[in-house]
Amino acid sequence: MDLPTVAIVGRPNVGKSTLFNRLVGRKLALVDDRPGVTRDRREGDVQFGGLSFRVIDTAGLEEADDDTLTGRMRMQTEAAILAADVVLFVIDARAGVLPADQPFAELVRRSGVPVILIANKAEGGAIAGAYEAFSLGLGDPIPFSAEHGEGLGELHEALKTTLPEPDPDAEDEDGPEGRPLRVAIVGRPNAGKSTLINRMLGEERLLVGPEAGITRDSISLDWAWRGRRIKLHDTAGMRRRARIDDKLEKLAVSDGLRAVRFAEVVVVLLDATIPFEKQDLTIVDLVESEGRALVIGLNKWDLVADQPGLLKTLREDCTRLLPQVRGVSVVPLSGLAGDGVDRLMQAVVQAAEVWDRRVSTSRINDWLSEATSRNPPPAVSGRRIKIRYATQVKSRPPHFALFGNQLNALPKSYTRYLVNGLREAFDLPGTPIRLSLRTSQNPFDKG
Repeated sequence: MDLPTVAIVGRPNVGKSTLFNRLVGRKLALVDDRPGVTRDRREGDVQFGGLSFRVIDTAGLEEADDDTLTGRMRMQTEAAILAADVVLFVIDARAGVLPADQPFAELVRRSGVPVILIANKAEGGAIAGAYEAFSLGLGDPIPFSAEHGEGLGELHEALKTTLPEPDPDAEDEDGPEGRPLRVAIVGRPNAGKSTLINRMLGEERLLVGPEAGITRDSISLDWAWRGRRIKLHDTAGMRRRARIDDKLEKLAVSDGLRAVRFAEVVVVLLDATIPFEKQDLTIVDLVESEGRALVIGLNKWDLVADQPGLLKTLREDCTRLLPQVRGVSVVPLSGLAGDGVDRLMQAVVQAAEVWDRRVSTSRINDWLSEATSRNPPPAVSGRRIKIRYATQVKSRPPHFALFGNQLNALPKSYTRYLVNGLREAFDLPGTPIRLSLRTSQNPFDKG
């Protein structure tokens, strides 16, 4: 069972390892008054008031050349930040904010990973330094004592609202048949989502009708396709916020957003008679921003199947209108007649495999060398941007990190070139691709 990841970061000797031990419930990490005891990342699984996650203890962040031990420790910590779902940024509440905290707070902000600010060593009301933490721009600090367990309730509440939401119906179902693949069906009202799921199940399990907006709750249903266990989620139709007045509908749409967040694959169902409406594109944007695998279903295809060349035209429209998910599968189907369901599920399983794909670092850097030779990065103020090194930091969706100099000056057109190149070179059609730019030297580059 995949657990979300929480990375504990901060400068040396602020109590990161003590916090790690407090969360894990055992003294797995060495703790000492001297700074710099932790060097390698240490991981532990946490059960915390109904929350389950993997926590990573990291080395203290310090400025240093990449070739030094301290520099390599810092790069390990940077990699942990990139791979995390949530970062706990720890400062010393008694010492307050020091100059060394500022550059690393900036590093965490740039990563885009959600941050919870911990003002540690605040036992006995020693929180004067906590107020200085507002200057870091990381939100409200939580006064905390890892040594004495003070502030655990506030930390639990912060994690509860920040961690990716688990499937409320999920259990650790790993077994001979494997864990079920979580698939959410989303789309505008009256696109035929419930009708399609009823056809998949072979029974009228969900209420359907000509009226838009019948479904309110996000419904979770177990199903099997070709022996593969699937957990299907039917969701309420998603309209533009400005057109939602009813409180119940607002709650239903919010429930649908939750279904997208804990799904692995999202099927965006379009009405083939009026496809690619503005709201359809907005929903695809949401799925891409949440980093879910994506398949587009053209429902009610039986009503337009007599139009020659329509499918080719719609696939071309998809490529033009949705370049951020270039190559996404577009599957014609009819939920009412049951046509195309098998093709849809083949596309769903394939999308999940692409979403989970990992590429070796050596293959990525061979590609990078060729891509930058063919189309070198531009020069800034007379100095050419250099990309030295690349690696994949996580999957689900594929997330790559580039290391080099002046990368923050790379134009968007060049990052699009790199993303499209990664998509084509490593067969990643239709899936969201994340690209982090880190201005740092390649640890293997001695030149």
